[in-house]
Amino acid sequence: MKILLCIATWALCSTLATAAALDAPPANPAIDMQGFLGTAAEAAQHRADRRLSERDFDRMRREPGTVVLDARSAEKFELMHVRGAINLSFPDITIASLAELLPDTNTRILIYCNNNFENSPRAFPTKRADASLNLSTYVALYTHGYRNVYELAPLLDPRTSIIEFEPAAPDRGLADTYERTQGESSAWPAQFTSQR
Repeated sequence: MKILLCIATWALCSTLATAAALDAPPANPAIDMQGFLGTAAEAAQHRADRRLSERDFDRMRREPGTVVLDARSAEKFELMHVRGAINLSFPDITIASLAELLPDTNTRILIYCNNNFENSPRAFPTKRADASLNLSTYVALYTHGYRNVYELAPLLDPRTSIIEFEPAAPDRGLADTYERTQGESSAWPAQFTSQR
């Protein structure tokens, strides 16, 4: 029993000594959790009436002065993306990259993400709903002063969507899935025939 008591006392003293030795982390003015949470709440309210139907997204993406922004990785963008979209991967959304790519904060920007599309897991792998890239992208753009941002709302199948896609590289996963479910490769939508 004495040995057990000695071990417990030593463990407690070790833990207290280690805790006392840790320094409080220094403040970092380049990271502001409270500011982020406040801006995210504002962005959520702003976003509420800026979610678009498939038809409205397709119509608006064709209008002059509109930018369709895809914030997925360059690898996923290369597999398939909305026709005419530009790629700025989320980790690369910075003050400098936005100033270069979208210098006018009044530019109308349409966004979409993985969670807008199903049946193409290689190009559009599903994320948790509360970790959807649309949410992060919307908040980031709002934080940088962009208020003319709209988001594709529904979950769509690229094979049947009225929105046109461009595969910059073949997405065999999508083609194979389509052929398994539809039976004939000749039934593959015309917008994807360049992958064949």
